[in-house]
This record gives sequence, structure tokens and C-alpha cells, in this order.
Amino acid sequence: MFYACVRAVVALALRLFYRVKVNAPGEAPSGPVLFVGNHPNGLIDPALVFILTRRQVTFMAKAPLFKLPVIGWLLKGLNALPVYRKQDDPTQMGRNEGTLDAAKGALVQGRAITIFPEGKSHSEPELAELKTGAARIALNAAREGAPVRIVPVGLTYAEKNVFRSEVLIDQGAPIDVTAFLPKDAASEQDAVRALTERVAEGLRAVTLNLEQWEDLPVVQVAEQLYAFRQGGALDAERLRLWARGVRLFRTQEPARYERLRQDLSSFGHRMALVQASRPEELSVEYRPGNVVPFALKTLARGVFGLPLFALGLALFALPYPLPRMAARRAELDIQATVKFLTAVVVSLGWWWGLTAVAAVWG
Repeated sequence: MFYACVRAVVALALRLFYRVKVNAPGEAPSGPVLFVGNHPNGLIDPALVFILTRRQVTFMAKAPLFKLPVIGWLLKGLNALPVYRKQDDPTQMGRNEGTLDAAKGALVQGRAITIFPEGKSHSEPELAELKTGAARIALNAAREGAPVRIVPVGLTYAEKNVFRSEVLIDQGAPIDVTAFLPKDAASEQDAVRALTERVAEGLRAVTLNLEQWEDLPVVQVAEQLYAFRQGGALDAERLRLWARGVRLFRTQEPARYERLRQDLSSFGHRMALVQASRPEELSVEYRPGNVVPFALKTLARGVFGLPLFALGLALFALPYPLPRMAARRAELDIQATVKFLTAVVVSLGWWWGLTAVAAVWG
């Protein structure tokens, strides 16, 4: 009951904070499953698993989080498992064996686990080197007869620290762990390395891997224009192909690529300005047939939206800036976490205060 309530509240809050898109099969994988994801955005990353699957998932989180007042209470209530990292406290590393055994036991019981094998949240534009913990847990459970599958989960943020920006949750093809079981104890390490590399391949297939974040607008505009040309919708797989092409282009012709990057970025800004959603809206010929509807639509939004804007400004002029102020000095990879938690706390407190005032005056 506690898990279901937390899942419902967090999933709703995340959909309000971000514009979430999910690219996954209709049915969630059953049986013992290890969800592994890239880790660019602090506590937001594991929280997005609530949207991906309705299954009850056992989370693995770094041990210091369990000592935080609210987050620690939530993690304990969700039966999360602590991971003891060397950079947090080298003297506690020995306790990881108990965590690995508990994770293995959960998989043997047919449950689902979530882990982020990069080991820490970061703001690099490409996947970091993976730790071997996920492979070890999966192989230990498979050795006891559990038909474990590892499911790569790619998280791609347009602007991860910006309210109402887009995030894509992309579920990759499951990896059959039993195929990597070692034949003897001597080949154990080889099996762990092979499975870890296979997991890395699976994550690269569902994530954008760029040399620098400045390349992201190029990839997005290129895909948007291609989708216009083909008459279809935006495609996550094509985005990743564009990203690979960008890496090659930058390597082989850096000067030409830089000119193209500037042109596409500028064009992307103009597309956003006119809110282009159809190929015909890219026309640069301003005729009454396309200017008048745009002007009328913009005028209608102003007339009917202004009262709502004024009401929202009056109600939220004070609480709205607080999340941004709270995250001002935070590292980029945890800014969204700070904003999200602050927004939830401030919103609940603000609505409680408005309700109390309304009750008194009513």
C-alpha cells in the first residue's frame, strides 16, 4: 500500500515537472528482472522507473541517502537496499556483501530490481564506464536457477534541470543472463566482464552519446526536419543514429561541422519561435493565408489566457521562484532533484495554507 501511494504521487509529480515520453513494449517484463539505467539526473532517474513499470521494484541507493530526513524515510519504506561506496566511507565497503545477497535473493524470488551501474550521477554527454555490481548480482541469482533478464533503460533529457522540458524513457531489449553463466569458477571474472560489456552495449543502444551537449540541438533539429520530410513522427532510434553521425562528422570535418551546428541551432530557435509542428509552417513566405491565422490564434491565447496568467501569478508569485533559488548552487546533475523536491514541499505547504485561509474566510 505504501509503495502504491508513493508510486502514484511521484509519477504524477514527475509528469507535471517534465513532459514525459515512454518508448516501451505494451507489457512490462515479468519474472526476475534487473532494470539498469544511465544516471544523468540524481534522484529523478530512479523515480522515473515508477512511470516505466507498474511492478513493485526494489531500488538500490547509495548509503548516505538513507540518513537524510525525508528521503531516508521514503527509501526505508520502499525497502530499498543501501550500496556502500568507497568515496562515501571506505570502512563500510564490507557491508556490500549483505546488500548483494539481498539483491540476489529478491531476484530468486522473482522480483524486480533497479540499479544504475555507472555508480554515480553525472552530467557528461556520454555513458560512463560501468561498475560490475549489476552483472555480479544477476549471475549469482541465475546460478541458483532464476531466469534473470537485464532490461536496459535509457533516460534522455532535453534540458534535465528545466521545468516542463522533455524526457524520454526508452526500454531496450532484455538480456538473457543465463547465456553468460560461467562453466567453472576460473571463468567467473570473464563472465562478469562479458555481461557488463553486454549491458553497456544495451545502454548505448537506448541513450544518446554525444561528445558535448552543444551537439544536442543539432541532433534534435535534424530529426525534426527528417520527420517532416518523411511525414512521420519523431523516432528515438533515429535520434541515436543522428548522434553517431554527428560524432563522425565532427571528427572528420570539424570546421564544416561547426558551421552546420550554428546554422541548425539558429534554425531550431526560429522553429521554436513560430511553434512549427507541420512542414508547411516552415515557409518563409509571409502571406495573409498563414499570417492571419497565426495572429488570430496568438491574440486568442492572449485574451483568454491573460486572466489565467494573472490568477496564477497572484497565487504562485512567491512559491514559484523558490525551487530555482534552492538549486542555484547545486551541481547540474542534482539541480532537478533539488527543484523537484522543493517544488513538492512548497506546493503542498502553499496549497495547505490557501486551504486554511479559505476555510477561515469561508
